[in-house]
Amino acid sequence: MTDMATAFPRGRDWMIGPGAVQRAAMLLALLISAGLGLSGPVAQPGLTVIALLLAAGLLSLALDGAERVAKPPWVVAVLLIAIFACLAGAAWQLAFGQTGDEGAGFWSAVIATWLGAWMFVARLSEMTPRAKWAQRLVGLLSPLIFGATLLWLWEAVVRGGDVPPVILPAPTVIAERFAANGATLWGDFVQTFVKGALSGFAIGVAAALVFAVLVDRSPFLRRGLLPVGNFVAALPIVGTAPIMVMWFGFDWESKAAVVVAMVFFPMLVNSVQGLASASAMQRDLMHTYSASYWQSLAKLRLPAAMPFIFNGLKICSTLALIGAIVAEFFGSPTRGMGFRISTEVGRLQLGMVWAEITVAAIAGSAFYGVWAALEKWVTFWHPSQRGR
Repeated sequence: MTDMATAFPRGRDWMIGPGAVQRAAMLLALLISAGLGLSGPVAQPGLTVIALLLAAGLLSLALDGAERVAKPPWVVAVLLIAIFACLAGAAWQLAFGQTGDEGAGFWSAVIATWLGAWMFVARLSEMTPRAKWAQRLVGLLSPLIFGATLLWLWEAVVRGGDVPPVILPAPTVIAERFAANGATLWGDFVQTFVKGALSGFAIGVAAALVFAVLVDRSPFLRRGLLPVGNFVAALPIVGTAPIMVMWFGFDWESKAAVVVAMVFFPMLVNSVQGLASASAMQRDLMHTYSASYWQSLAKLRLPAAMPFIFNGLKICSTLALIGAIVAEFFGSPTRGMGFRISTEVGRLQLGMVWAEITVAAIAGSAFYGVWAALEKWVTFWHPSQRGR
């Protein structure tokens, strides 16, 4: 197992450097905001919250001192964990320890906790550990803690401000709807993503790749089809979706048709540009080897086009789900993400609407992540992937 001393650098390697002034200003604002909390009633935000915030500020000062005197890395790690624990305790009390319509002390404590979390994530994200596992850990923790901080702020503002659920439900309410309606959400996911978005994505991308090879071989198509493609790609989905529904019916076929229309031309443009990215010297070298067009395509043009192709795939992965959901607004069977969103909005059930949005966000992010991971594996040789 890698020793802790080799995982993290010592001394000034831990210092943020130019960000030290900003960190000091944020720390001062945190302490001032926590002190203002004393002016409100004891229950708003409470002495426990104020004590935790002040402890986080003092521990942050201790962390700065430990970095200056080059304390062992385990001391820095313990201080970071202690700061996180104090901030997490204060955040929990603020989000779930009040009843709504809180006073000035509560909001000052919320600001102080937000500033402390911001400072903690900024410090964490700028660390440069030496060990690979520590680099991966820091790279994973920074976005996770930042995302959790945004959810906490959402929860605290909604509960503390007594925001009506029809305006904005709290994340806990959305999570309850998500857990209570798992079967419905799964059925909507299969109808929209698997049947509509995924099938349309596969058809549109495959057709675009075939046409890209034809366009690459034909100057006439390059000059005639691509301008038309740019025109069609600019057509609004709210105009094409009703037409597709009338042509292909109310089931998933019309949603797949909308997705095909949305992803075809972005994928075509990226693929054609990628096939033309090989340099003239590389093409001349293949010509000196007496390589045919198809040999040159397989051994030179397609490998060189992979970064462009994956760029198109990542763009189309998000367009596909958006197109399928929007198309369901204009006609669908009694299931699907778009159908559920439109009907639940009419019933003012915003918790269910946000649950569907959560499913769409998770599915879209995962679909994008699949292509990003595959791109890293296939185009490892490209400069954009080196050092990742």
